[in-house]
Amino acid sequence: MTGHLSLIQLVVNASIVVQIVIGLLMLASLTSWAIIFRKRLLLSRARREADRFENNFWSGGDLAQLYRAIETHGGATGMASVFEMGFREFARQRQQGAGTADVMLEGARRAMRVAQLKEIDRLEHSLATLATVGSTSPYVGLFGTVWGIMSAFSALGDVRQATLASVAPGISEALVTTAIGLFAAIPAVVAFNRFADQVGRLEVRFDAFMEEFSTILQRHSNRGIAAAPTVGAAPGGPPMAAPAVPTGGRSR
Repeated sequence: MTGHLSLIQLVVNASIVVQIVIGLLMLASLTSWAIIFRKRLLLSRARREADRFENNFWSGGDLAQLYRAIETHGGATGMASVFEMGFREFARQRQQGAGTADVMLEGARRAMRVAQLKEIDRLEHSLATLATVGSTSPYVGLFGTVWGIMSAFSALGDVRQATLASVAPGISEALVTTAIGLFAAIPAVVAFNRFADQVGRLEVRFDAFMEEFSTILQRHSNRGIAAAPTVGAAPGGPPMAAPAVPTGGRSR
C-alpha cells in the first residue's frame, strides 16, 4: 500500500510538464487496451464465421441456395461477403450473356477481390493506432524522464550542499514517466503483432477460397444459363444438382 501511495505522491508532486506526459501516456494506454479488447472480439468472430461458412460451403448443398440464404440475412461479412459478391457478379453476367466464359470469370474474380480488400481493411482498422502507441510511448516517456531530471538538477542551483536526498525525489518523479511509457508500449506491440498475424492468416484463407471458388465457376462457365455452380461435400468432391442461377438480386 505504501508503494502505491508513494507512486501517487510522486505523480502529484511532479512538474506540470511531467504530469502532462503521464496523462498522455495513460490516455494512450487506455486507448490501446480498448482497441485490444474490441479487436480480439472482432477477429474471434471473423474466424468463427469463416469456419461456419466453409462448413456450409463444402457441405454438399447447392450454391444458389447458399447465396440466397446469405442475401436474405443481409450484411454478410468475411468469407461469406467474398462469396456473395463473386456469385452475384457471375450470375448477373451469365444472365445477361455478357461476353465469354473468361470474361464472366474475370468479372467474378474482380468482385471477390474488391470484397476481400474491404474485409481486410475492416479487420485492420485501428491496428495502426496500436503500432503508433507501441512505437512512440517509450520515447514520450523518455522525454518526460529527461525533462524531470533536468528540472531536478536545475533546482540544485539554489542549494549550497547537493546530496542524493535532495535530487532523489526529482529523479524518481522523472523515472515514473519511463515506466508508464513502457507500460503503454509493451501491450500495444504484443497485441499489434498478434492481430496482424491473425489478419494475415484470414487473408490467406480468403485467397484460398477465391481460388477454389474460381475453379468451381470455371467448370460451369461454359454451361447453359440454367445451370448453377455447385460444390461437392469436400474440395474436389462430386458436384451436386442445383436450381437455376439467380439473377443477382439487388444491386450495390
